[in-house]
Amino acid sequence: MSTALENCEELKNEDVVANMRKDYRMGELKEDGLLESPFKMFDMWLTDEIELKNEGAEPNAFTLATCSIDRKPSARVVLLKHFDHQGFVFYTNYNSRKSKELTENPFASMTFLWTQKQVRIEGSVEKVDRLESEKYFKSRPRGSQIGAWVSEFQSSEVTKQHLEERTIEMEKKFQDQEVPLPPFWGGWRIKPYAFEFWQGKSGRIHDRFKYLPTDSNNDHWITKRLSP
Repeated sequence: MSTALENCEELKNEDVVANMRKDYRMGELKEDGLLESPFKMFDMWLTDEIELKNEGAEPNAFTLATCSIDRKPSARVVLLKHFDHQGFVFYTNYNSRKSKELTENPFASMTFLWTQKQVRIEGSVEKVDRLESEKYFKSRPRGSQIGAWVSEFQSSEVTKQHLEERTIEMEKKFQDQEVPLPPFWGGWRIKPYAFEFWQGKSGRIHDRFKYLPTDSNNDHWITKRLSP
């Protein structure tokens, strides 16, 4: 239990962060550099980030923001596993907090933070069909498949011993056989209704462009420059 004295103690970096900044000079984003499709624009920027080969970076990692029915937000980093013109897909436990919030309030926001670039995507959500989830699940390493079964009640309080025992139990259960897709595990698809592309610029006069659809099928989009 923390004490009042501990709560008043100076934290090592509490003042350091105020002076942490970079001058963004790696590029710019102009109107004539925008592609007609935000999906193709995202694909192009993702390719650029992958080709940078930053050590330790995961270009497909993004912050997923959700909100509960009682208006309390939460966010966490997850991995993008598929995208096309229908939307962006990630996989998770359907018993998790994020899945509960997506069920209660079927909207989400994604943020990809790349090298002096950022992409924000907002959209409605839907569960991926089981066949699609099974196809992806079969591509996962066996250890990750076992792990999905171990964390059936994700976000619940557990001990390390329980997780280790549960892992051994699942390994024995599925010994010498294919690990099946758990009924409580699968994908979510975020179907965008807005994209924002942000390019860092010197002096903090950043380039920001928003894409909005002009039809219900998301076949055509308009772009607007936003204040940095």
